[in-house]
Amino acid sequence: MNTAILKPHRLWAYLQLIRPANIVTAWADILAGFAASEYIVITNQATAWEMNLIPLAWLLLATTGLYGGGIVFNDVFDTELDTQERPERPIPSGRASRRGATLLGSWLLSIGIVAASQVSWLSAILALGIAVAALFYDAFGKHHPIFGPVNMGICRGGNLLLGVSVLPTMVGEYWFLALIPIVYIAAITLLSRGEVHGAKLSTGVVALSLIVIVISGLLGLGLFTNYQLLTASPFLIFFTIQVLLPFIKALREPTPEKIRFAVKAGILSLIILDTTIVGGFAGLSSGLVVLSLLPISLKLAHVFAVT
Repeated sequence: MNTAILKPHRLWAYLQLIRPANIVTAWADILAGFAASEYIVITNQATAWEMNLIPLAWLLLATTGLYGGGIVFNDVFDTELDTQERPERPIPSGRASRRGATLLGSWLLSIGIVAASQVSWLSAILALGIAVAALFYDAFGKHHPIFGPVNMGICRGGNLLLGVSVLPTMVGEYWFLALIPIVYIAAITLLSRGEVHGAKLSTGVVALSLIVIVISGLLGLGLFTNYQLLTASPFLIFFTIQVLLPFIKALREPTPEKIRFAVKAGILSLIILDTTIVGGFAGLSSGLVVLSLLPISLKLAHVFAVT
């Protein structure tokens, strides 16, 4: 793919493949892990902040490449299926080529791994693991009724740990944080299988149950002395409302429209979930900074597809 000779409408098609609104949610994962790692020590020295934020910049670039590449390959592997069910998408419509998308996805994944390697050896290993897990999901995992949702959740859980890996020793301390996005994404992925033809009642029940487990897990973080549940509670309440209501509606009426709405709400609410983690570990002001990503993601979601 030679972007230098691509026409504007083709450049737009490849940008659509990356799903920018979703990438913003991946940034929130990194910020949540970064906050939990306790890497930043607040001082009055501006140079200390500059030094501390360099690894964060690398990790944000890493997740941009990893998430963007993984989601591009999702469309590459789904070309035949999308030709039948979603012919308006960039590759089936002919606005983007499958070869060009493959090159773009490979380029993005490579950037993600290289960027992560600038932070720590463990960051590089996690980035490589995320890339492999994403490709496995795109090619095989998504077709498995149980492993598929877990596979996708592992990608997001690994992404949160990628943020923690700014201090490699802290990954061993906070590995359990990855379980929260693993369960959460498993719920969204499970429900998303009904985006085209609708879902069974049992699928909606399981997905909603997983969401309740996630909320319980966030409450459980209050058991740790360095997590302030009271500070995080406004974000947790916001998250609960934003996610539970669409999922309950999808359970009551499991039509493709209701399910797509619930899935979209679930994906965008990842930012609120991460904000809840940040607020508890790093304080209210830090939580509000991460929450500011939500309107950006929502704005992008009006322009680019989320699911």
